[in-house]
Amino acid sequence: MSTPSSSAFTTEIKDGIAELVLCKPPVNALNSDEWLALAQGIDTLGANEDVRVIIIRAEGRGFCAGVDIKELDANPDLIVRVNAGNYATFRAVHLSPVPVIVAVHGYVLGGGIGITGAADIVVASECASFALPEVDRGAMGGGAHLQRLFPVQKVRHMFFTGEAVSAPDAMQYGFIERLVPKDELPAAAREIAAKIAAKSGAMIRIAKEALNGIEDGDLEKKYRWEQGFTLEAYTTADSAETRRAFVEKREARFD
Repeated sequence: MSTPSSSAFTTEIKDGIAELVLCKPPVNALNSDEWLALAQGIDTLGANEDVRVIIIRAEGRGFCAGVDIKELDANPDLIVRVNAGNYATFRAVHLSPVPVIVAVHGYVLGGGIGITGAADIVVASECASFALPEVDRGAMGGGAHLQRLFPVQKVRHMFFTGEAVSAPDAMQYGFIERLVPKDELPAAAREIAAKIAAKSGAMIRIAKEALNGIEDGDLEKKYRWEQGFTLEAYTTADSAETRRAFVEKREARFD
């Protein structure tokens, strides 16, 4: 089975560990085609019997800043395709047959929250920060995945204000398995991955399915619900103004 790659990411498989590295500088904001390619890449790795665990990490200033707002500002109709790519990617992570470890640094925004919230294990650098500024981008979505990381009221504060939480501050919520300096991040993720890869591949795949089955609620259905409100938001003038303001690097103006 071939090793998937695209203009936005590379992959490598060694000793049962598949490492997928986002590499679209400066902050790994992906366009619609790249989100769909990423989903396919993760699915392909999970279907490979030589893979026992997947690491997702990134190069550049941040892990993932979400969707390419410039693409959507130029063509708002692409929101349906972007939604499809986001849904497919987060589903691929959450329902991967093998555990997925994310190693995050810098910006973890929007789609970056979706990937992180869908994952099994989170390792973070001390420079990482988590935010879901969807309201300021004229969109919705990601709350279901953020709620796998933070408690309900904290999620609502983050969603309504768009404010970020630093990785050191996020340690109190318990979702970060290990907090390390940025230069130690890949090694920290590989150390955990190696412990998983050393075990029975069959047992790990059964364990992943079993753990997903006992979760409360259906993450994919919750996210689909949110995406409907993204489409509703895109019918408003305020949504268009937030995207235009982002592209023009100014404050949004609302009547």
